[in-house]
Amino acid sequence: MSGKKHPIYNLQFALLCLSSFLFSASFNMLIPEMPAYLTRLGGAEYKGYIIALFTLSAGISRPFSGKLTDKIGRVPVMAVGSFVCVVCGLLYPILTSVAGFLWLRLFHGFSTGFKPTATAAYVADIVPGNRWGEAMGIHGLCFSTGLAIGPAIGSELTEMFSINAMFYCSSVFALLSIVILMNMQETLEKKEPFRFSMMQISRSEVIEVRVLVAAFITFFSYLSYGIILTVISDWGEHLGVSNKGLFFMVFTVSSLLIRFVSGKMSDRIGRVRIIKLSLIILVISLILIGFADTPLSLMIGSAVYGVATGMLSPAITAWIIDLSHPEHRGKAVATMYIALEAGIGLGAFFAGSLYITDVSMIPPIFYAAAIITFFAYLYLQLFYKRKAQIKPQNEPSNS
Repeated sequence: MSGKKHPIYNLQFALLCLSSFLFSASFNMLIPEMPAYLTRLGGAEYKGYIIALFTLSAGISRPFSGKLTDKIGRVPVMAVGSFVCVVCGLLYPILTSVAGFLWLRLFHGFSTGFKPTATAAYVADIVPGNRWGEAMGIHGLCFSTGLAIGPAIGSELTEMFSINAMFYCSSVFALLSIVILMNMQETLEKKEPFRFSMMQISRSEVIEVRVLVAAFITFFSYLSYGIILTVISDWGEHLGVSNKGLFFMVFTVSSLLIRFVSGKMSDRIGRVRIIKLSLIILVISLILIGFADTPLSLMIGSAVYGVATGMLSPAITAWIIDLSHPEHRGKAVATMYIALEAGIGLGAFFAGSLYITDVSMIPPIFYAAAIITFFAYLYLQLFYKRKAQIKPQNEPSNS
């Protein structure tokens, strides 16, 4: 394929995707083993905090990462996110108390508070506006591959060696992500040197009001993911699933397959149409997961969930960029991720509060998530006005 016809297929985009794959695998490989690990430490009642604390610090850091992305550059902010993962992977084997673990989860969240914000802005810089959906789909494919492979590697390392081997492997993956970033070109034209005054955030710098509708949908559609991250390992074990990372692998593979076409579809027929369809599929998947009574039925629910997220993620990210001003892309993406992490965190806290060790509570939690997700669909279907939707900005590539 010629570079002229496919301008998104270039070296910088490939390096970005590889870095994101390694970053995703780094922090996602820990997720399936965390609930059991915290239980062994004596903190079973704090399972909901594993994800909630992570997303809390990620959300808090978003306004700062968004501002820094628009000031000092995309690449340095991405590197900070990966560096946090390196440090945390080395500290988990040392801080082995419940309190130490929970503080570390809070610190670890700064990783996703920084890297994805700058990554989305970088993609928008090097890809023409009429192909943002396609580019977000391809990048999401690489990120999701890390989400699929990471948990499988983590569970295998824990079973073969120890959980500390998994922690150290997480640090290695994050370090490799930084090495790749060091070979990438900066795309922000008007860079400024870092000053501590940049860490002062005014109210107007926290939220990009142009993207609030999309952020609202993001919040409600990602509540379910926080629930899954909190209870799916125990639900799968209850149903007889031996590898705790299998659910994540199945839903990620199905997500990868649909991402090949979903991004292009959102470019051609519109973001909102794809988002509405993905929300309906998401509702169905949550009901299937709640009804599951065998490993096979759980994996079917997982596959359908992957189709929903594979359609939703690139479409909603591209929609956010469509609605944003080019000079405020970092802030716009940060606004989306604040909503995303608030949804994941609240979902995790909700699930953790209702479920500690009572497995019978898990299906009702998924049914409640399905109802909440359906309300997000109804909002788009009944109240959202199409005039708010902006066509992709066909801007030239900076690559």
